[in-house]
Amino acid sequence: MFASHFTSRPQARNAMGDLYQQVGVEIRIDGATPHQLVAMLFDGFLEAVAQARGAMRQQNHEDKGRCIGRAVRIIDEGLRPGLDLRAGGKLAADLMELYAYVTMRLTVANLRNDESALAECQRLVQPLRDAWNSIGAQAAAR
Repeated sequence: MFASHFTSRPQARNAMGDLYQQVGVEIRIDGATPHQLVAMLFDGFLEAVAQARGAMRQQNHEDKGRCIGRAVRIIDEGLRPGLDLRAGGKLAADLMELYAYVTMRLTVANLRNDESALAECQRLVQPLRDAWNSIGAQAAAR
């Protein structure tokens, strides 16, 4: 009875959906390998950018800012700190520069409502995600 009343309001349904999604992510994180965690960061980044593009098209500035902020945090707090510049050499240095560029473009997209900047960020990160997933599939096949 409580659940049916609670879920009849749009805000409550959204809160329940967010909680459900958060619990699902926590369960996946607990059993994930380091490789899978990075893959989840790439997926989360691409999802956040896609949501920001949708919010931008709908002129929902609050959601756009929230989604872009999430994408920036994934880069700055998740992907960038995982780089080992000493062991990774030029590749790690190049990724560090790419992540800095993507963060800058996300900021521009947010300030100027520039959907093309968001699309550029997706185009830059998608091949990294695909390559990372390919590496994971090859490692699992061994």
